[in-house]
Amino acid sequence: MLPPDADAVLVRHGDVGVKSSSVQAGMERTLRDNVAALMEDRGVSGTVERELGRVIVRSEDADAAADAATDAFGVVSASPARTVPPDLDAIRDVLAETAREHYDGGTFAVRARRTGEHDFTSHDVGQDGGQTIWNVAEDEKEFAPEVDLDDPDWEVSVEVREEEAFVFLEKREGPGGLPLGTQAPFVALVSGGIDSPVAAWEAMKRGSPVIPVYLDLGPYGGPDHEARAVETVRRLSRYAPNFDMDLRRVPAGPHVQKLGEQTGRTRMLHYRRFMYRVAEHVAEAEGGVGIVTGEAIGQKSSQTATNFAAVDRAAALPIHRPLLTWDKHDIIDAAKAIGTFQDATMNVGCNRLAPDQPATATKFPMVKSAEPDDLFEWAAEAAENADVVSVDPADAVDAEPEESTP
Repeated sequence: MLPPDADAVLVRHGDVGVKSSSVQAGMERTLRDNVAALMEDRGVSGTVERELGRVIVRSEDADAAADAATDAFGVVSASPARTVPPDLDAIRDVLAETAREHYDGGTFAVRARRTGEHDFTSHDVGQDGGQTIWNVAEDEKEFAPEVDLDDPDWEVSVEVREEEAFVFLEKREGPGGLPLGTQAPFVALVSGGIDSPVAAWEAMKRGSPVIPVYLDLGPYGGPDHEARAVETVRRLSRYAPNFDMDLRRVPAGPHVQKLGEQTGRTRMLHYRRFMYRVAEHVAEAEGGVGIVTGEAIGQKSSQTATNFAAVDRAAALPIHRPLLTWDKHDIIDAAKAIGTFQDATMNVGCNRLAPDQPATATKFPMVKSAEPDDLFEWAAEAAENADVVSVDPADAVDAEPEESTP
């Protein structure tokens, strides 16, 4: 819901505000740039400004600008707003217009906050604004208004700053976290399944760009398997149009086939160690400082706590598992919310690699003794032969998320 003639968007952040003043300023500048990039990518005209504690969008299409802003990592909420001079008469006028257009009965409340030097208080704004809305209801709409400051049916807010004030009616939720690009990048292992894109999104939410890596499994994968991975990364790239999200495709098929021929119950553990080692080589080449996977404790036979301990030492870089403790239904809900679920529901190729009776609680010495001696050489060769698949967010098939961004 927008106030009449909305011309701005108030963009709020969360964790950014607890940083030191210099760090906060830098993160706010990054957030400003990211919001501007999202608007440009989506064809929304306007400008984006940074003030201490706020990013403010100026746009004649405040509705679309607010939608773009709430896809920016680091944004807690955004409000389409009407800009007014910071004086009580101007604020009262806009509140009256807003009430005429949107207040149709029930209880109401006026929320006010103020920063800077003015000859009135936030209490004055709330009291005068409330009286203005009351008068509009009684005199022009001819119903009896009622104030409820605890749980109103209709609410209007006013934020007064030094040079201007904003009137708004809603706060659209954003993802929170930190602005993308304020942390170092990670390599994200992306199969195109349900889990890995959500894990990558969670890493991006904490400010780290991701370098997507897909392992071409040869006979265990196929063109549909790869197409799914490309499309899920393309959807992720819509949240980061000013970052390189091209997919690094690693030819792993011949090596995976050898794993299938040379290993038994511990096969999936060797494959994970191969996969981590490949990711580490890509990270070293492209400046990544860690590896992100979609693994969760106990979700698959190879993802037990004991097996994690056995496979993690394959890489010197840390292996981050943002979904470590998530239930599957929560991961599915998140995938639907961010728009990657639709392209992630085909059969996963690596399921065809799994043995009939996979090992579920294998210690490192057993894994190491059953492993091909040249497994890490395979990984180095595969990573060296990786190529790049261009991922353009504009090519994604439009599909609305099924619920609000998590």
